Amino acid sequence: MAKKRKKTQGQETAGPSTVVSPANKLKEFKEFFEQSKVEIKKVAWPTRKETVATCVAVLALVAVMAVFLGLVDLSVSKLVQIILS
Repeated sequence: MAKKRKKTQGQETAGPSTVVSPANKLKEFKEFFEQSKVEIKKVAWPTRKETVATCVAVLALVAVMAVFLGLVDLSVSKLVQIILS
């Protein structure tokens, strides 16, 4: 949860009449990317072996679910066809 900062003397909240200069936005944009670079360096990237194993597991699960849902669809459609005929 974000912490609220206390106002210091001379600090005011930004109201709707505050004008934001393009130079200030450019500075914020640059700072955002610098902080993003720092955070990307902290990421623990998976090894190639882990990536391949995870990919194979996902593809196997997708295949199993496709067969399962196909069989359920086929059986329900046959059941409906029997009921309606």
